[in-house]
Amino acid sequence: MDPNEKVYLDHAATTPVLPEVLDAMVDVYLHHPGNPSSLHGIGQDARDIVERARATVARCIGARPEEIVFTGSGTESDNIAIQGAALAMRRRGNHVITSAIEHPAVKTTVKQLEAAGFMTTEVPVDVDGILDMDKFRAAIMPETVLVTIMHANNEIGTIQPIAEIGEVCAAKGIIFHTDAVQSFGKIPTDPGKLGIHMLSASAHKIYGPKGVGILFIKGGGMVKEFGKYVHPIIHGGGHERGFRPATENVAGIAGLAKACEIAFRDMDKEGQRESTIRDGIIDRILGEIDGSMLNGHRTKRLPNNVNVGIKHVEGESMLLRLDIAGFEVSTGSACSSHDLRASHVLLALGRDPATAHGSLRITIGRSTTKDVADRFVDELKRIVASLRAISPLAR
Repeated sequence: MDPNEKVYLDHAATTPVLPEVLDAMVDVYLHHPGNPSSLHGIGQDARDIVERARATVARCIGARPEEIVFTGSGTESDNIAIQGAALAMRRRGNHVITSAIEHPAVKTTVKQLEAAGFMTTEVPVDVDGILDMDKFRAAIMPETVLVTIMHANNEIGTIQPIAEIGEVCAAKGIIFHTDAVQSFGKIPTDPGKLGIHMLSASAHKIYGPKGVGILFIKGGGMVKEFGKYVHPIIHGGGHERGFRPATENVAGIAGLAKACEIAFRDMDKEGQRESTIRDGIIDRILGEIDGSMLNGHRTKRLPNNVNVGIKHVEGESMLLRLDIAGFEVSTGSACSSHDLRASHVLLALGRDPATAHGSLRITIGRSTTKDVADRFVDELKRIVASLRAISPLAR
């Protein structure tokens, strides 16, 4: 393979913008320059674009337009949801439950609540990364006001039993938020079926632009049993009904809507195609590379995610060798790829630090074919053999 020919296998980090998405954005940049808050015609034209996009996103996930808030990122959506709900519900209690394998956007935000006087509990997961439901139920106390559990893990792809968690939260009268940044557009995320009050997502994970996020807020932030259950954490104007006061990124929002249309239109077909390629990669690695193991559940995982540990080889060395060979993968979350500490997700699964450091995350996408996947595994086998030949741990 020509090393100048790059094969992108890091779609969990970000995705390339689709041509149709770019066209929608360019149209806004060239022909619709108004501020959506302006009352004149050009401004109202921009407002129409934003509201049509809101209706599109709502239709894709089975929500109402007034339940969709546009933000600047999935991380911002997480912060608004978690901090906003915790502060609003503090009159009822000060305990927040999360999982041991959350993305830093959730994990760090929950930690910030501790500094504000909240009690927090991290519920452990099993060896496959599935939330321990018995320990989750045991963690609930009268003061529990918020649960935030991710829909699917960004590193290992494991899908959590969100609907089951939602049933527990509903029975206990607890606000439930899920970070669906990785699952949105790949598997169904209907809030009603999942039993959630809030959901975070991001455009750039579904072939949309960077810098645009989504926050679903059930009932627009007001539900009968709780009243107003989300407070703004950013202050300014009245944009996005006060939840995210800043001039909307009209072009980005238009691109997001187009990306949503395509992702949800193709979800079943593309999901099945990617699952088949994913399973082929997993089967070959586990069958042809001694000392390899799958991180995460074998079947309860995102259709595009492969995360493997390979003993006696360091993950960063594999990544760099693969990059030179033209294959771009990851050793974990893109948000912490420069952190040399072992992944907190893999440690939570019970992996020892050495094994955790020998992990690779391969996330396929629309451009990935079976031929590409086979060439990747062939190259990985050669690299592992080469690295083991010079590794003292392999002797």
